[in-house]
Parts: sequence; structure tokens; C-alpha cells
Amino acid sequence: MLSMSYSESIRSGINRYHSEQGLNQPPTRATDQAELQRLREQRIAAQIKNMEDFLKMNGLALEECVSFQTGMKYNLGKSGLRVSCLGLTWVTFGGQITDEMAEQLMTLAYENGINLFDTAEVYAAGAEVVLGNIIKKKGWAETERGLSRKHIIELKASLERLQLDYVDVVFANRPDPNTPMETVRAMTHVINQGMAMYWGTSRWSPMEIMEAYSVARQFNQIPPICEQAEYHMFQREKVEVQLPELFHKIVGAMTWSPLACGIISGKYDGRVPPYSRASLKGYQWLKDKILSEEGRRQQAKLKELQAIAERLGCTLPQLAIWCLRNEGVSSVLLGASNTDQLMENIGAIQQVLPKLSSAITHEIDSILGNKPYSKKDYRS
Repeated sequence: MLSMSYSESIRSGINRYHSEQGLNQPPTRATDQAELQRLREQRIAAQIKNMEDFLKMNGLALEECVSFQTGMKYNLGKSGLRVSCLGLTWVTFGGQITDEMAEQLMTLAYENGINLFDTAEVYAAGAEVVLGNIIKKKGWAETERGLSRKHIIELKASLERLQLDYVDVVFANRPDPNTPMETVRAMTHVINQGMAMYWGTSRWSPMEIMEAYSVARQFNQIPPICEQAEYHMFQREKVEVQLPELFHKIVGAMTWSPLACGIISGKYDGRVPPYSRASLKGYQWLKDKILSEEGRRQQAKLKELQAIAERLGCTLPQLAIWCLRNEGVSSVLLGASNTDQLMENIGAIQQVLPKLSSAITHEIDSILGNKPYSKKDYRS
């Protein structure tokens, strides 16, 4: 299958074709709203028709494009890098699931238009090796993947484990408050050496990001293009209030933990089921959080959100992809541990997001009771 995000020549050809046909020009002299709406519909129909004609000339069909089938969108802030709006994080791979399941998940994600795979040497043991083996086995060119790396240390060793020459984006995980300039210089060096195309920040404050951006501009270095931040229904302040201003300075947001470590899945109803993440060794902090007073309040809110999900004909995990409505969020990293979970999340793009009207969003905000003040509205 062909994903439109991987076909820059076709995309530019379509734009050129539209320009020649005058389809990129706005309608003029609309005498009333009805006429304006008619012209808009006419223009959209003409665009679709001409896109189909262009694809047909190239031996393709619109229905065969992955982005058309799944509704997947591609961008990363204003960098120009084509990154899928959903990504697959390998934080649970290399230990929590088998290598066979990891390959199934990655293949399924790839076939459904996902080109963002997030990994790091601090993730589950062997995650980078498993990912690298899959890439080599499938014969996927790294120029077509959106592989991201977290942490500046041992990047070369990580590339060896991944069996790649470079990655598209490398992330500096948590800043060094004593040497902000050295981090910027190190990332610029990594890019100049061909080990990465871009760099981003992870768990940095807006002030720290702005300082890195200023240092890069002042000393002719390369600035970061995005920030990785935790964002879900119970954690909203940073992405909704602190990052919007940075979004207009080229820095986009790649968010993680849309299910709040599985809490929003609904499986923790005042208890911790066996074999769940909270029951695993090293996750006592998550178990304590779930069984706390705040955890019980969150479970009560989830029951109300479940009613909204049922009205929309979706599941709670699908409703959690609500975070993609924020215009500053370029991609959401998913932590699926089986193929059903992955397809459930991918389906939310077409099955849920279009149904999230202003009224539904307001209802969700009323239940959560934690909407921070922001000058930016959600996508309407």
C-alpha cells in the first residue's frame, strides 16, 4: 500500500495540478451563506475528482492510500517532517511482551500508516535490539520511518542495536540545568555527524525549551523541533497552557501516556487485576496511585465518561485519543501490548474524533473538572 505521507512527489504533483486548475483559489463573490457552502462543496468535489485522476494516471487508487483508509494525519510542529499523528512506543517491549507480538504490533502499525516508533536504551531490556531486528527483517528503509530516540548518551551504541545509520529525531530526555548550551551543541553535533536529522526535548519546561531555542539562534546552532510531554485527561496543564505559545515558534508536541499508564482503560476499578501493568515488579508507584483517594475519584469520573463513550459508540481507550483535538499535538505515542489494542486506538481517528463536537468536549470537561485556562481553543 502507498501512504500519502511517503510520497512527496505525488503530493507536490497534486498541488501543482490543483494550481493549474485554479482549485487552490478561494471562491469569490459569494452572495450568501448558501451560495458559499455550495461553492465549497463544489470545490471539494473537484479536488477529490482531480486527485483520483492524478492517482489513476500513476496507476494508483485513492482507496489504496493508507492515509485515506485510516484518516492518519502527518506533521511534526512546523518542521516539515512527516510524522504520523499516532505512534508506537517501545516502553513495554523487550520484556512485557514476546518478540513475536512485538513484530505483529509493529507490522500492523506500519500497514496502518504509523511511521513513528519511539525507543530508548532506558526502555525495557532488549527493546532496541528487537526493534532493529524487525526493521532489518522487514527491509524497511530508515528514510521512510519516523524512529525517535531518547537520550544523548550512547547514541552510537543505540544505532548499532537498531542496525541503522541514523534516526529521524533524537530526544534529549530531561535537561541539564547547568549546561543548556552544551546540550544544544551536542545535539547540533549529532545532526551534523549524520546520526539524526532533527532533535527534540523530552520533559523540558517551556522556559528550558525557550532557552535552548535562544542559544541555538544566538550561536548558529540547531534548535529543537518538538517536545515530548505527558498528556491525558488527568494531566493537561503543560500541553494546554504552557506549550501553545511555543507551538507558534516551530516547536510541536509529541505526547505520551494517553491512557495514563492504563488507568483510563477502565480495567482498574478500585482494584489491580493480575498481569496488569500495576501488578508488575517496579510499578508499585502505579498501584499506590490507583488505590489512593485521588485514584478512586478518577475511577468515578471514568464511569461518567464511559456513558459518553457508549453514546458515541466507542470505548474509553478510544475516547482517550481526544487529546489529538489539541492543535499543538502532532503525534500521540501508544503503548499497546496486543494487536487488538493497537487497532482499537487507530480506529479512534475516524470513528471518534469526528464525533467530538464542542458540546461533547464541554461535557467531558465538566466531568473532569480540570480544564486549565487557555487562550487556545480545541479544533472545532
